[in-house]
Amino acid sequence: MPTLVSQGGSFWLTADQAQWLTFLLTALAYWWSITTVQRMGRLPGACAYLLSIPATSVCFAIPYLVVLISESEVLNELYLVGYLLTMLYGTVGYWIERHFKVIKLAVVPFGKAPSLCHNHGVDWHSLGTPALGNVGVDGVVADLYDDLPSEWERFLADCTLRRIPVYHATTTYEWLTGRVQLGHLYENRYGSLHPDEGYEVLKRCLDLSTVVITLPVTLPLMAITALAIRLESEGPVLFTQQRMGFQCRPFTVYKFRSMFIGQQGIGYTVDSDDPRITRVGKVIRKYRVDELPQLFNVLKGDMSLIGPRPESMDLANWYQKDVPFFHYRHVVRPGISGWAQVEQGYAAEVDGMNCKLEYDFYYIKNISFWLDLLIVMRTIRTVLTGFGSR
Repeated sequence: MPTLVSQGGSFWLTADQAQWLTFLLTALAYWWSITTVQRMGRLPGACAYLLSIPATSVCFAIPYLVVLISESEVLNELYLVGYLLTMLYGTVGYWIERHFKVIKLAVVPFGKAPSLCHNHGVDWHSLGTPALGNVGVDGVVADLYDDLPSEWERFLADCTLRRIPVYHATTTYEWLTGRVQLGHLYENRYGSLHPDEGYEVLKRCLDLSTVVITLPVTLPLMAITALAIRLESEGPVLFTQQRMGFQCRPFTVYKFRSMFIGQQGIGYTVDSDDPRITRVGKVIRKYRVDELPQLFNVLKGDMSLIGPRPESMDLANWYQKDVPFFHYRHVVRPGISGWAQVEQGYAAEVDGMNCKLEYDFYYIKNISFWLDLLIVMRTIRTVLTGFGSR
């Protein structure tokens, strides 16, 4: 649109190389940004209109930087207008969709479907008979593992023929909450929770390249943090601890020391006012700067940038006794940040760990580039707000 407005209908006949390059780059960046927002917007709890600005900015910036490095000529004003229009279109369009379109789902009243399908910003319609009548819905939710009466099975088949989506109840719950209920792990089968091995290889490459690229920024920040810790209190700058890692193998995790040396206490932080925490420690914990040395754990292969948070050996042994399936979370590499951290924050008690495991299992089951990208964006928000720190 900005191309046609500025160049007119004769663009296709008179455009030079710079104009064509600008047009193609804008089209590529537009497609990339819209695709990125749509894919991440389908994930639980994601607000597409909030993702539009950062996603569009990155998707327009990367092609532009590539062109600058190659010293090719582009029309900067035209490219900027394309960026602003794409950002405005995505933000306003997705905001309107979120605030004026409510998903309506019909529920088949058998099995687990009625107990799982409530709230979550959905307009639920409980079916009394196997017919929709004049009710318009976006889909039908049923417990497909339950022994449904024959007339309800015919109803679901008819919905499928009419192109009305039929969703399994537990799958719908996971999609809406971002959690896999522990009581349904048998139903999901362990095989369906196995991570994508192909993506694991790509994820490892992305981890290494990201750490190496960000070292010019993170190394000076780590040096400043180490100096502040050394000036405030005696003791080593780094804190090391044995954690439960990939495939239940113990490893040594590195963190900046945030507590006084020689203070006695339990093996985890009770709250943000723990008297063992130093003044510098409170700051670096709040903004997650104490986690930066774990980048070297990522380089060693002990950890990933994104994954379930590794627990201390004491906590891991405690949870294993009280929390079903706890060790199954070690089927992937632990991460510096994870789905549970950005959704829930810090959890040490058993009830909190049960909820945390449900988030971890959702991540393992649905691990993908788009989910990792959403976690990265939420981690940035977490770092800026200090959400969930202790």
